[in-house]
Amino acid sequence: MGSSVRSNQPMGFVRTTLDPFLFCVHHLDLYPEGNELMAPGEPLVGRHIGSDFDEGNDWKMYHGRTVPGFPAHPHRGFETVTVVLDGLVDHFDSGGASGRYGHGDVQWMTAGSGLMHSEMFPLVNADKPNRLDLFQIWINLPSKDKMTEPGYEMIWAEEVPHLHLNGGDVRVVSGRWGDTVAPAAPAASWANDPDHEVGLFIINVKAGSSVELPTASENVNRMMYHIDGGVADVEGHRLQPRYGMELVASETTVVHAGEEDVRVLVLQGKPIGEPMVQHGPFVMNTREEIYQAFSDFQRTEFGGWPWGPSDAVHPRGEGRFAQMADGQRLEPTSN
Repeated sequence: MGSSVRSNQPMGFVRTTLDPFLFCVHHLDLYPEGNELMAPGEPLVGRHIGSDFDEGNDWKMYHGRTVPGFPAHPHRGFETVTVVLDGLVDHFDSGGASGRYGHGDVQWMTAGSGLMHSEMFPLVNADKPNRLDLFQIWINLPSKDKMTEPGYEMIWAEEVPHLHLNGGDVRVVSGRWGDTVAPAAPAASWANDPDHEVGLFIINVKAGSSVELPTASENVNRMMYHIDGGVADVEGHRLQPRYGMELVASETTVVHAGEEDVRVLVLQGKPIGEPMVQHGPFVMNTREEIYQAFSDFQRTEFGGWPWGPSDAVHPRGEGRFAQMADGQRLEPTSN
């Protein structure tokens, strides 16, 4: 048996992913106090407003012009999984649903046949900084489910297993870690079938300590990304900041932190193994289906935008909630 490390390479802001995953980013923004508009209470001079991705800054506006975030934009053919460990996200979509979530919550949105949504980061704290710590991962849908009815599900923070280990801790957002199983993914999701072994794990390893990953089947794709902290040793290989490793899921993998704590993200799953054509926010199986997606969006706007501004936000005092398209309102047990 050899090392489980198949490759070790530098990663940009958008991490390299393997089937069934399409996209992975980590947003860590140290926003200042918010003003009366829940926008940064600091000047925006010098920023590329509307397209601010300058990683040299402590915080970014992204596509937001007043409030940071991502105003209304379309998707088709895949799912977005958004994990917000700190800070808040305001959600609105063309299906009529909306919500506010954060502080450990997970939103699992199935774009399916087509959905527009906005994801804004309201700076609700007017008297202290607004830290945002957020992961967004895109998971492909198999061809039979690409045109499924769109929608989203909320997994509140208290429902996400958070295991305390001898060498650190792990949040089991999807899949299984030993005997611990995450809440089920939406019915159309590739992650809904346990046989696909889709896993999404956020692992903190304490300085000088180690965490061993559970093994999976040999045909499972597995990537591990350095998120923050110091250098880690992974089966004799150095995992350093802004690097990612492809791992052999069926081989033992031990992550050992050096002089500093280390946080890593692990994404794994059996590949869908179908042809894929992606053009921006549309991911289908053929180029003809991409042309159809653009045509459908131009014709229907995937239901239109009922919320007025494309960068709408909820009132400052609103707590965490999910207002579903059928009118049902969901709230966590604690707010």
